[in-house]
Amino acid sequence: MPQQIEPPVSTLEATYKARETEGVLDLYFYRPIGFRLARFFAKMNMSPAGVTLLACLFGIIAGHLFFYRDLRTNVAGMALLVCANALDNADGQLARLTHRESREGRIIDSVADHLVFVSIYIHLALRYLVAGASPAILLLALAAGISHALQGAAADYYRTTYLYFATNRSRMELDSSFVLRSSYRDLGWRRQPWHKFLLALYLNFTRQQEMLSPNLRKVREAGGQLFGGQIPIWLKSRYQSLAGPALKWWRLLMTNTRMLVLFAVLFIGQPIWYFWFELTLLNLLLVYLIICEENMAESLLEVAVRWQNSA
Repeated sequence: MPQQIEPPVSTLEATYKARETEGVLDLYFYRPIGFRLARFFAKMNMSPAGVTLLACLFGIIAGHLFFYRDLRTNVAGMALLVCANALDNADGQLARLTHRESREGRIIDSVADHLVFVSIYIHLALRYLVAGASPAILLLALAAGISHALQGAAADYYRTTYLYFATNRSRMELDSSFVLRSSYRDLGWRRQPWHKFLLALYLNFTRQQEMLSPNLRKVREAGGQLFGGQIPIWLKSRYQSLAGPALKWWRLLMTNTRMLVLFAVLFIGQPIWYFWFELTLLNLLLVYLIICEENMAESLLEVAVRWQNSA
């Protein structure tokens, strides 16, 4: 019987985290644009962190343009935010293209993403405040921002876990708060203040993820302890079949969905609805997905324990 050979992965696809974790907009718009930008930045010898900071600058300016009650100005902000998202794709693609992926790069990318949306939330709240709205708008924006942070943390955690257990791509390091605390203690504020500050942010982010997903945290730990990071085929197949169908729902908690909804409410002049969208529909989806994924993780733990007992 002739041996089956997997088709070669294109250079563009090699810069994906994994095709199944990418949304439609990513596959057919942001990733192709990001790939061209990544190749350009590689020729310019620009670092992924430099691209991240450029994306952050575009996004912060876009947030400011949403402050004004002028649709043309808002549309300019939308265009800048699309550019920021394209650059945000390009920084990761550049890192994978040039083999410069690092923990520090992931931390800077996460901080930059948060700063962009902080700008958006603040300027939308101020837009209403200067128009005479109740100061309660600030509490609404704060609650929506906290919801956004938790939703993004959970979505990132589940996607990273999927990449580790279910794909053939290079294994991404699965950081835990236990490991990060040890690294954090080894750094000094006097000698390495910037690295220690970044690691403090990342440690807090990881704690949030583990708090939201205790069973999934145990599955990640079991993957390292029982299999030494070399996931067996049977577990990979089981994880793909159980977790794969939920990926399309987790993608709804990521940037593209928020941008589309934000643009729609800006066009009709009611950006306050964006805050309510975060607080209601996206939070309900988050709770539902966490319940489903935690039940899935519990069943995987039972299988892993039975495998260990029979080994």
